Amino acid sequence: MDNQKNQNVRNNQSVQNSRSNQKSPFAFLPQHGHYRYLRVYQVTEMIFDITFYFTQRFLQKGDRTIDQMVQAARSGKQNIAEGNQAAATSSETEIKLTNVAKASLEELLDDYEDYLRVRNLQQWGNLHPRYEKMRDYARGEEIRKNYGKDIQKMNDEEIANLSITLIHQAMYMLHKLLITMQERFVTEGGIKERMFQSRVNYRNSQNNQNNQNNQNSQNNQKK
Repeated sequence: MDNQKNQNVRNNQSVQNSRSNQKSPFAFLPQHGHYRYLRVYQVTEMIFDITFYFTQRFLQKGDRTIDQMVQAARSGKQNIAEGNQAAATSSETEIKLTNVAKASLEELLDDYEDYLRVRNLQQWGNLHPRYEKMRDYARGEEIRKNYGKDIQKMNDEEIANLSITLIHQAMYMLHKLLITMQERFVTEGGIKERMFQSRVNYRNSQNNQNNQNNQNSQNNQKK
């Protein structure tokens, strides 16, 4: 199922790339890759899956924290996707939704930290003997293939610390992404500015073409 989904995304991306190569020189809508190719989206997708598993396994049925954690994890993932899709027509919406994603992950981080604290479980800092190994695992490529099986072998302290590590990773990437979005807005402007500039460029091109045609006509008459 996952392989088929990834293949469909790649096929859609190929179509988009083909179209982008044929775009008008006066196009004003920026070209964006599919959100599923964003590393930060892939990380938040893992965070959602792990959080869903964690809450079902370790929290009692009826505990309101279950819905809070699952919804925060979902919001982190979905707002990245929606922000990426909105980017073509609204830089403001893209930045706003990306900020919402970051805030949702911060809320989820608090929930995991609370879980560990009230149960007298350890939150692994950089002095913990397993901290470096967990961080390397969260950064690696194998986690995306194996996390579904790996978490079934972990206890609640281990899964909570893995989630915390992934959340910190995602929040760092979102912070860098927001900086890039702000810089792009400053240098390229919003959709209305790009539309106006595209129209100006088109008119200038038409005027230049008309002038060239008139010049050619005059030269032909002289001959």
